[in-house]
Amino acid sequence: MFLGVNLVSWAAKRQPVVSRSSAEAEYCVVANGMAVANWLRQLLQELHSPLQRATLVYCDNVSAVYLSTNLVQHHHTKHLEIDMHFVRERAAASDIRVLSVPTMLQFADIFNNGLSSSVFADFRSSLN
Repeated sequence: MFLGVNLVSWAAKRQPVVSRSSAEAEYCVVANGMAVANWLRQLLQELHSPLQRATLVYCDNVSAVYLSTNLVQHHHTKHLEIDMHFVRERAAASDIRVLSVPTMLQFADIFNNGLSSSVFADFRSSLN
């Protein structure tokens, strides 16, 4: 989680539940990230420094990005109902925007994925 150019929060952990698809797993991560972002937005508002722009959330799963804006609920996603309502509510209020980012630009993978030496070197150089 960045506030401007400053890193203010970072976390990586296993999900406590088994997901049925990668889109479901990514969507749960988006919802968890949004909970932290929402808390940070409320903290800044209480400190009389509210954010004027939407919080950008990047996700490498196009299906999860689509679920955040698609108001039609499919029978395959019924079990995601609470996370869906939370993320969609924040998106409708223009507090967040969920954007797609290609897997090759996921620099955070250096912290939690096994990478080839060339990809690791590229990502490490991107971190300055």
